[in-house]
Amino acid sequence: MWLTKRREEREELDRPLVQIDRLFDELWADRFENLFRLPSLTDWFRGFGAAWRPELDVEEKDDAFIVRVDLPGMNKKDIHLSIDNNVLTISGKRELESHEKEARYFCSERFSGSFQRSITLPSQVDENNIKAEYKHGVLTVTVPKAETAKARVIKVQ
Repeated sequence: MWLTKRREEREELDRPLVQIDRLFDELWADRFENLFRLPSLTDWFRGFGAAWRPELDVEEKDDAFIVRVDLPGMNKKDIHLSIDNNVLTISGKRELESHEKEARYFCSERFSGSFQRSITLPSQVDENNIKAEYKHGVLTVTVPKAETAKARVIKVQ
């Protein structure tokens, strides 16, 4: 019982110090927040004209490769696909509303501009039957495997 009471007394003594510390943080944090804010890596790379690099997944199934690319805010007409020697290239351009020169942004991380992603597929594909669908900001490309690339069972005689 004595330890519990002693702890409570200690907390009572610390409480005003904690309150003063919080008050100081609230008063000064907003004033100095932007003064000491370092640019993010995104801001730094943007200054060098770094390109936007959309995230993608490539899934292999028995009969096809499924490529999913996150392309939020894109128009279908701005997305281009090509394939050459098993290399699928997805490119395009995304334009965001222009930033006003006098506007002061606390944070600006959305990329705009051109991008290009190339994926080397590991087996022969049927280039004539590739299908692409753009829905809810995600591009899904289905690349069928060529007949010679599909797995087949060989019967042992």
